[in-house]
Amino acid sequence: MSSFVREHWYVAAYQREIGRELFSRTICGEPILFWRTEAGGVAAMADRCVHRRFPLSQAPSQLVGDTVVCGYHGFTYGADGGCVSVPGQTRVPRTARLKSYPVVELDSFVWVWIGDPGSADPETVPRVPWLDQPGWTTVCGMEPLAARASLLVDNLLDLSHETYLHNGYIGTPEVASTPVTTKVDEQASIVYSSRHMPDADCPPFYAKSTGITGRITRWQDIEYHAPSLYLLHSRIAPVGVVPAPDGSDPDGFHVKVVYGITPETEHSTFDFWAVARDFAVDDTAVSDYLLQNNRTVVLQDVTALGVLETVIAAEPAGYQELSIDIDAGALAARRVLAKLGARKGQ
Repeated sequence: MSSFVREHWYVAAYQREIGRELFSRTICGEPILFWRTEAGGVAAMADRCVHRRFPLSQAPSQLVGDTVVCGYHGFTYGADGGCVSVPGQTRVPRTARLKSYPVVELDSFVWVWIGDPGSADPETVPRVPWLDQPGWTTVCGMEPLAARASLLVDNLLDLSHETYLHNGYIGTPEVASTPVTTKVDEQASIVYSSRHMPDADCPPFYAKSTGITGRITRWQDIEYHAPSLYLLHSRIAPVGVVPAPDGSDPDGFHVKVVYGITPETEHSTFDFWAVARDFAVDDTAVSDYLLQNNRTVVLQDVTALGVLETVIAAEPAGYQELSIDIDAGALAARRVLAKLGARKGQ
């Protein structure tokens, strides 16, 4: 039985990735072809010709106007996945139609609905407005992960690993030693996990980007919108600086760390990551620094989770892991994912 939650929106790509060239990405085990119409919209359909299953993303297949011509036998498809012509006959078989996928472009992402197209509601796409909002600037990327998506969820919901795996970048002793608070919105399938550090070392990631030279107040407020989106609201300020009574925080530095968690297969994942900030928004040196360093941090996770995937695949059935207090967020996320899977009959 598949572990995928299919009745949901997933990040398929950054908007900039999809243009007037045929582009393929496998999501939840389904190879999907993406391309832009001449009017600029995104088309998404199964990346397999109905005739002999040739991938339409594979040369010599080509995009001609608003149709895709299969490079094997010339079956031709419109933007809705319907076949419009076949070789050697004028009649197009009624069943010559590819599965099409609802898509939404929002907040710099292209989101795709994997489940029943009739149940796709664009209003339920999770929002990450900081990624293309005035007053903020963003660095971003995507790393393939040779591990199941649930391992990335575990990783992101328990940030105590920053102290050890990411020491010298974003980790300090206080991240592991500070207790977390966790709550769950069962109806919305959102896990909230917070760690507020009133007096902490300032890691290089923030010292070099903000210019803070002393110790800091550091907040990590997580929202995990199961199964596909992770938000970390990070606040950094010199020790003793607190937000104003009206909620404004002019002396604080704010970072939104976003992860689109998109399963490729049962054992591989697309790790879309973005870091938006409200300070030094026009400073390209700060952007270059954060881009390089956050990618390094992401690759440290990719390496560790790839090792963990190999270990899990080889371990005997019935192995019992040990969980402790810091795992509260990750365990809550597991329960939410299990409920989503059961709700959709997966």
